[in-house]
Amino acid sequence: MKILIIRYKKTLGVPEGGEQGSEKNLIVLRQIAGEENVDTYFIHDEAHRRTMAEYLQGILYMPLGYYFGLTPRRVREIVTMAQAYDVVFVDRSVFGIVAKRLKESGYRGRVVCFFHNVEVVYFSAKYSNKFNPMRWLVVPCADRNDRWSCRYADRMIALSTRDDEELYHRYGRHADVLIPVAFVDRYRRDSYPTEFIGNPPLCMFLGAYFPANVEGIEWFVKNVLPRVTIRMQIVGKGMEKLKEADWMRPDIEVLSNVPDLEPLFESADIMVLPIFKGSGMKVKTCESLMYGKNIIGTPEAWSGYELDYAKAGACCLTTDEFITAIYDFCQNPRPRHNAYSREVFVNQYSADRMVEKFRAVLFR
Repeated sequence: MKILIIRYKKTLGVPEGGEQGSEKNLIVLRQIAGEENVDTYFIHDEAHRRTMAEYLQGILYMPLGYYFGLTPRRVREIVTMAQAYDVVFVDRSVFGIVAKRLKESGYRGRVVCFFHNVEVVYFSAKYSNKFNPMRWLVVPCADRNDRWSCRYADRMIALSTRDDEELYHRYGRHADVLIPVAFVDRYRRDSYPTEFIGNPPLCMFLGAYFPANVEGIEWFVKNVLPRVTIRMQIVGKGMEKLKEADWMRPDIEVLSNVPDLEPLFESADIMVLPIFKGSGMKVKTCESLMYGKNIIGTPEAWSGYELDYAKAGACCLTTDEFITAIYDFCQNPRPRHNAYSREVFVNQYSADRMVEKFRAVLFR
């Protein structure tokens, strides 16, 4: 079996959450079909800086359903390439136009579409300002491509029941299989840290500079931080921009574009994930589970994960709930490494557990 994967971008440096999920998909598909039988077509390459002409071209084609980077020429190129492959794996539903053109061309192989989220919901949150002209370009384009993915893909993969229900509500089709966010396990150890949570505890927020992340951490800094005694660390791609915010405090450490997150995860006592908007499952939650962290998150941060919140940390929505959870950690110190979180990851959200689910999508 030969597989062609259509991916968003080839990244330089630290990949964002969605690209980490894409990399996991690539690794699992290579496990199944063999590395020599899996090829990748990247829509973007971060080594190539987009020119103004390319940016304007992207805007021109977006009303026709071509998300940034795709053009009629490139889609024709993909359709031609696809004839040599048994499966075309469209790694994001925002490229649903690829599935549409493949089926219209008479492609005889299997088209599989992976929904990292419901793109129209994701972009509605990203461009929440109704006066932003990009909203009126991007959101309808995402909606079209989600619809085309549902109509033309032979097999659909969604992350969670929530996304599956959203897809059915909007487009009248359920996913063929649910495959949750997962990571290739990079934290296998013979032994894990045994230190207890510090006093005051070090709380870390992980996430790239993105509206839902910025809104969540701003809410936490304004409402929770003044009423608890903790050390605060914000880590994520592009987060240095927060240093210019009028609500940022000088005692908060902000780190951007960190090449190796493992030392930061090991030194953090608690992951705080105050996320209130979004779609799909939060990659930062899965990564925190992989490193065996105590996690205090909102229902949105936990969406799609099946576990005992109290054993992993806490599920909180209001200011008082966050304060109570943090206070409990301070008053009742426990190990910095949460063995339960790590166990949940290994048994439910490691890439090794996803191989058979992917195999079923490809062969049944």
